[in-house]
Amino acid sequence: MAKLLTGKEVSADIAERLAPRIKRLAAAGVVPCLAIVRMGERPDDMSYERTATKRAAALGIEVRSFCLSADAPQAALEAVIDTVNADDAIHGCLMFRPLPPHIDERAVCDRLAPAKDIDGIGSASLAGVFADTGEGFPPATAQACLETLDFYGIPVAGKRVVVLGRSLVIGRPVAMMLLARHATVTLAHSRTEDAAAHTREADIVVCATGQPRAFGPAFFAPGQTVLDVGINFDEAGELCGDVDFDAVEPVLGSEGAITPVPRGLGGVTTSVTMAHVVQVAERTLEGGR
Repeated sequence: MAKLLTGKEVSADIAERLAPRIKRLAAAGVVPCLAIVRMGERPDDMSYERTATKRAAALGIEVRSFCLSADAPQAALEAVIDTVNADDAIHGCLMFRPLPPHIDERAVCDRLAPAKDIDGIGSASLAGVFADTGEGFPPATAQACLETLDFYGIPVAGKRVVVLGRSLVIGRPVAMMLLARHATVTLAHSRTEDAAAHTREADIVVCATGQPRAFGPAFFAPGQTVLDVGINFDEAGELCGDVDFDAVEPVLGSEGAITPVPRGLGGVTTSVTMAHVVQVAERTLEGGR
C-alpha cells in the first residue's frame, strides 16, 4: 500500500508555526484579516468559504466576506476590490474563481493590490513566481504542494517531476516553483503526445487538470510520489481528484506515496492562505514602526 500524504498533519504543523506569530501580532494590537470575495453561490465556493472561515477562527484570524450576485456588473466587483485595497485593516484577499463569463477576470485580478494578493492571482505576483524574485505570493495551492513534500521529507532537488496541466492557477506556477527548487520539470498538457510515457518516468507527478479520475494506472509506476490537486465531482456527485485513486494507489506500491481526495491538498491550501495573511499583517506592523 502506498503512503497516504494526508493534509491534516501538514495543516497542523503550519498552525503550530503560525500560533506564536499571531500571538505577537495580537500583543501589538493587530488582528490578521482576510477578505473573501465571491460572486454567486456556487456550492464549491460556499463550501470553501465555510472551511476557510472555520480555519481562520481557530487561528485567530478575522474574515470579512464580500458577496455579489452572479450577474453583478464588472464595476460592482471592481468597487469591492477598491474597498479591499483601501482598507488598511484588511491584510489579504481571496477571490473565488472562475468568475462569471461577463467579467474580465484578468483586469479584476490585476486590480487587486499586489501587497494583498495572498493567492497569487495578479500578474505582478505571477511575475515574481516565474522570475523567482521572492516578491509577492505564489498561488496557495502551488505552495501547498511544496509544503506537503517538505513535511513528508520527499526530496525535490535533482528529481524528475511531471506536472499535468498548464493553467496559471496551479500548473505553470507549481512547475516554476519546483524548478526553483532544482527539480527537472516537464510541463505536460492536453496537446502532449503520449503524456503517460512522460509520467511513468517521473519521480514526482503533479496532477492539475480539473478532470475527474482522468489519470489511471497507465500513467504511473511503482515508487512514485503523486500529488493530486484536482477537486472534482463525478457523475454520481462524489468528490474526487484527477487521479483514479483506487486503481492507481496499488500501482505505486509500498515505496510510493499519494495525496488522497478529499483529505489531501485542499486543507493545506487553506492553511497556506492563512499563513500568507499573517505574513502581510507582520509586514504591515513592521512598516508602521
